[in-house]
This record gives sequence, C-alpha cells and structure tokens, in this order.
Amino acid sequence: MSNSAGESGQTAGNGGSASGISLSLAGRVALVTGNSTGLGKAIGLTLGRAGAIVPINYFNNDTRARQAMAEYEAAGIQTMLVKADVTKPDDVNDMIQQIETRFGSVDILVPNATCEQPQRPIEEYDWEFYQSMIDFFLKSPYLLTRRTLPAMKDQRFGRIINITSEVFHRAVSPFSAYVAAKGAQIGWSRSMSQELAPFGITVNMVAPGWIPVERHLHDPEEQKQGYFSMIPAQRWGVPDDVANAVLYLASEQAGFVTGQTVAVNGGMTAWM
Repeated sequence: MSNSAGESGQTAGNGGSASGISLSLAGRVALVTGNSTGLGKAIGLTLGRAGAIVPINYFNNDTRARQAMAEYEAAGIQTMLVKADVTKPDDVNDMIQQIETRFGSVDILVPNATCEQPQRPIEEYDWEFYQSMIDFFLKSPYLLTRRTLPAMKDQRFGRIINITSEVFHRAVSPFSAYVAAKGAQIGWSRSMSQELAPFGITVNMVAPGWIPVERHLHDPEEQKQGYFSMIPAQRWGVPDDVANAVLYLASEQAGFVTGQTVAVNGGMTAWM
C-alpha cells in the first residue's frame, strides 16, 4: 500500500492528517455489505475516498443502488453493483466471485447489512424473527469471512470489521432478539480475532449508538429526545463518526489492534 504521506508529511481529506500519519487504503478492495444507504453508504464513501475500491452490495432497491453508485463514482471511487442476499451461501459466493473477477480479492470486509429491528416484548417475537437476527449478525459474517479468508491468509493481510451495537453493553429492552444476536456477533468476533491474528488479519468491532439515518426518519420524537438527553457529548452522532472509526481499523496503522470494540456513541457506555 502506498504511504506517501509518511514521506512528505502532507496528506489530504480522509486519507490522513498534517501530522504525517496516512490512512491511505490505496489499492485495497473493501467490501461493505448493505452500503447503498445509511451507515453502510457513509462507510463505503469514506473508505473509497481514502483510496479503496468499494463495490456496492444491495438486495432490495435497484433504484437506490444506482443512485448510490452515481454518488460513489462522483467521488472518484472505483465501484460496481453486486446484488446479493448476504445471508445466503450461494449469493455470497457469487458476489465475491464477481468482485474478484473485476477487482481482485477482498482485503477489507465490513459486514454491515441488516434488516428491520422492531422493539417488542418477548411474547410478541416468534422464532422466525429471532432467526432473522441471527442470520444477519452471525451467519452473514461467518459466510463472508469463510469466503474471503483464503486470500487474506495467502497475503497475510486482512481487516474484518463487524458493525455491532451499544445495545448489548446497555442491555436495551424490550429488544431481546437484536441484543442476543449482537451479543453472539461480539463473541464470534472476539474469538476470530485470536484465531486469525497469526495470519496478519485483524478482527475488530465498531459499536454505534443511535445514529439517525434514513430508516429512523419516522421514529417517535419523544423516543429520540429521551435518548439524546442521555448522550454525554450532547450532540447526535452522524454516519461519518462511525465511518471514520472503520477507516482507522481498516488501515495499516491499526495492524496491532484486534479483538477490540470501538464505541461510537458520545460516551454512552464509558462506564461499561
């Protein structure tokens, strides 16, 4: 990976700072699932602006995906559209094959895709919904990692960054299905960090707080204000706050950081 900032002491944009520390991802291929909207799009754009090649993975909304592609391309990011359900093995295999054929092997993996997450008492959940949470937050990272791991091991470099959540640490209720699945994802990530560390592959987690994005547009105002009143930083988080944490963990500078959770929530879980 190029690191011209370290030589010149000058950098620009998200790629680094005047201190001479470069977070360039030039030449890396970064797969961020579900990155046509929300946090995923912010992460993809940030990694792309740092030099990474960033395919756009989506499943449900072709129009939105094409609009996102135009935004990526306008930012000068190499990209392609790959429609895939990341909870299905055949879809995952086909998606990775398309990316490898076009751009080469995946260096940076950010499992981010999700589904709706309603808060309900346990009596109102059925096992099908619990299973959907497990599929997105445990099965999908497993499928994606298993498929991209051989190339990462061969090159002795890889970054796996799971987007978890503060809900596990805060024991948010009534939210048992989502919290349980996120807990499983956190445990899996910690174990994988130990297994893959000898191969130069790091596994970390970014745990956002409530970061309002498109899907929160119609959330009750009193619910929003109740959460906001508890944020020590006294401001809402924005998608770029999450994206910048992912950028650091994806960089070469984070090569000695693994098995860790970066909470991006304005101090909400500082005591946990």
